[in-house]
Amino acid sequence: MYKAVNLFFAGMLLVFQGYCLQYFYGSFLEGRLPGKWKNGFAAAAFYIVGRLLVIWLAPSETGDYRAAVGKLMLSLGILSVLALCFYKGFHLITIFLVAAFQAVADLSRYAVAILLGELGEMLLDLWNRWMENGFITSEKVFGLAVKGGVLGTQCLQYLAIALLLYWSLRRLVGGFQEKGYAIHRTELLFLLTPAAVGLLLCMLLRIIMITVEDSIPELLYDRYPVLILLLPAILLLALLSILCGVKLFQDMICRNREKSERIVLEKQIGSLQEHIEEMERVYAGIRSMKHDMGNTLSVIGRLSAGTGTEEREELQAYLSEFQRTFETLELRFRTGNTVVDTLLTMKYHEAVRGVPGLKMDADRLLFPQEQGVRSYDIGVILGNALDNAIEACKRLKAKEPEADTFIRLCSLQKGNFLILKVENSFDGHLAEGRIKDLPATGKPDKRLHGIGLANIRSTAEKYQGTMDFKAEGRVFILSVMLKNERKEATERR
Repeated sequence: MYKAVNLFFAGMLLVFQGYCLQYFYGSFLEGRLPGKWKNGFAAAAFYIVGRLLVIWLAPSETGDYRAAVGKLMLSLGILSVLALCFYKGFHLITIFLVAAFQAVADLSRYAVAILLGELGEMLLDLWNRWMENGFITSEKVFGLAVKGGVLGTQCLQYLAIALLLYWSLRRLVGGFQEKGYAIHRTELLFLLTPAAVGLLLCMLLRIIMITVEDSIPELLYDRYPVLILLLPAILLLALLSILCGVKLFQDMICRNREKSERIVLEKQIGSLQEHIEEMERVYAGIRSMKHDMGNTLSVIGRLSAGTGTEEREELQAYLSEFQRTFETLELRFRTGNTVVDTLLTMKYHEAVRGVPGLKMDADRLLFPQEQGVRSYDIGVILGNALDNAIEACKRLKAKEPEADTFIRLCSLQKGNFLILKVENSFDGHLAEGRIKDLPATGKPDKRLHGIGLANIRSTAEKYQGTMDFKAEGRVFILSVMLKNERKEATERR
């Protein structure tokens, strides 16, 4: 009877584990089969069959390290094959999911088994003392008490394992909010270490839990009673370390994002300050020329009154210098948007200083007078795009000093949408970045990894728009589509 009841509870726990597994995997990975429930049911069924196969191929032999290692490898292999067969893509996060699920399942089972297994022994001792002291006088009552205690302990044990497993997986899923985040190998190592420690700890217990002395098997905590509390405490701390590791990793992502946003904000403030300084330079020059205009006209009048060759040459030289002074105050680009004109002029001077021979063409970048998109947001998009383009041209020039470098900007109005396009030369190497769907930065400071493009995409989304990029040979093409209307009007809809 006890064996049948134990098999029943073990089967129910196995089914529940299959449910927990498909929930855990499905929270991070996209299923291959159509329909979430179909994919989840198939994954759970595969897991149940796989676990039965493990039990059949590697029966529990406590004390045999080869059996313990083999059972663990088989279990991890089944979880990995399941992830490949029923879920799309094998990412680095999948390795963590496999190890974390197995670790949580083993830690939950061992911690509860040690605690509640000893509870069953305590109940049996209690019934024996009551029988000896006369509290239980009937053997039938004693037998029922023993059976009830054993069955109740088994039920409580399996229920506690299931609840601890489910609670732990729910905490992992809830704590790992950035499920689409593409983790790197060092980050995977950070996440994987607590799970690996938990797996090795459970395998160690499987090996040393039962010792044989004088041909009599003896549980380890029967020899050292303090281990009854110490071992579950260690196992639960190992389980807690997995949960805390995920929470800490999530906090790190959030802090890095806040740091990136702060860097972007500082960069935008710096660009705004440069913009203000450029405008102040232009207006200061205009005020200075206005102040000196009276003297200038007097000099021109005096020189024009002369009839000699020397006076005419001096007048011509004076007028040429006067013309050059005006040219320094004139914006190089005329797009119909003062903010953009100033930004392009400022970025042009920055670019030619860092990349000699750079050609910057903005003749086809034109903006209508009735512009729905804020000039500030256009400045954010073009400023970040030009920074990336200038950096790409610098890298190309450093590798190939004779290479032609260029930046081309244009705009296009299609219906109610404004399309901005920026093309630039680059070295042809486009690596995948840490931020999903964005290329990697070539800058030494990896904190700036993909921030420019991420900022452009975020700005485009404010106007129900999109950002796209592609590489055609050694030309990088960035396209941004914006709904050409005020952001307030877009939000009201």
